[in-house]
Amino acid sequence: MAATRAYLDYNASAPLLAEARAAMVAALDAANPSSVHTEGRAARRLVEDARRDVARLVNARPEHVVFTSGATEAASTLLSPDWQMGRGAIRMSHLYVSAADHPCILNGGRFEAAQVTRIGVDRNGIADLEALAAALAAHDKAAGLPLVAIHAANNETGVVQPVGRVAEIVKAAGGVLVVDAVQAAGRIPLDISGSYADYLILSSHKIGGPKGVGAIVAASDLMMPRPLVNGGGQEKGHRAGTENVAGIAGFGAAARAALAGLAEMEAVARRRDEAEAIVTELAPDAEIFGNAAPRLANTTFFAIPGIKAETAQIAFDLAGVALSAGSACSSGKVGPSHVLKAMGHGDSLGALRVSIGGATGAEDIAAFRKALAGIVARRAGKEEAA
Repeated sequence: MAATRAYLDYNASAPLLAEARAAMVAALDAANPSSVHTEGRAARRLVEDARRDVARLVNARPEHVVFTSGATEAASTLLSPDWQMGRGAIRMSHLYVSAADHPCILNGGRFEAAQVTRIGVDRNGIADLEALAAALAAHDKAAGLPLVAIHAANNETGVVQPVGRVAEIVKAAGGVLVVDAVQAAGRIPLDISGSYADYLILSSHKIGGPKGVGAIVAASDLMMPRPLVNGGGQEKGHRAGTENVAGIAGFGAAARAALAGLAEMEAVARRRDEAEAIVTELAPDAEIFGNAAPRLANTTFFAIPGIKAETAQIAFDLAGVALSAGSACSSGKVGPSHVLKAMGHGDSLGALRVSIGGATGAEDIAAFRKALAGIVARRAGKEEAA
């Protein structure tokens, strides 16, 4: 990072990788990939090469990758009551989600509100598997199949869900499992080839690719939801509209880098631990959320009594440090974190999220220390004045 700024907000959007930028620039003049002439076939090769790279990231078959405009569109497509298997129709009669899921999952996609059940989480943010099993046991199978959606890793706390156990419960109930792997991709190994999930949701810009492109990855081609976007039949009819060739090419390059970058996660975890040690040193009364559960190597979510998260975020920014007060999708709104509320931490608590990557250096952590020291010192001054 530049010496004047420290970027610690990778979970909002990872910095664009040089290789992704280069792939995008090279593809900007590409023709329509649906055209059959030489130029169109060259564009199609760019799309299909990227499809293979995205598939490799999660050990999927390339033909099971469907490109979308992003993770939210992917979620809205998959969270649907209406599915098809060949020419036959399949009904998903109810959706079960984690109370700590990202808003694009919590909102239920194309399900009515009455068709969505939220499964609670414990103090560390781990889904209540007994409650999920009980809910699925009570599901009315005569009305249709149960659809379960859950995040692989939380965007605020970094807590990693026991997706393997969730998959066992869903499979035993005859349901279908959608896993939001947006934050997990490139940070923990993912393999959809086994029994991990039926469908994954991915986002390019979380792994250093461009914004505005994501993917649905299926474990098989047995069934798919009815399309959200209808039209010319692109993406095998699953998502109409001329493909974003430049964005997809950048996504593919980022996926290649993310797969190779898994080897860097131990080093990233050490940087994360340095940041947490600074927090507890400067503010011994700070609380780090989810640290008793498995977490992503790059994420820490903490609160310091007497320091309002939104105010601290501004102070960090003025000090040259970019981080978030919760999810970037909600950080512009004043209000409590729904993730912390689901974890039982109350309505009034605000927290700060530090999320880093392989490019995060010692100078970035030093800038974080300096900024936090100033914020904590101001808290102490206010307490003395009171």
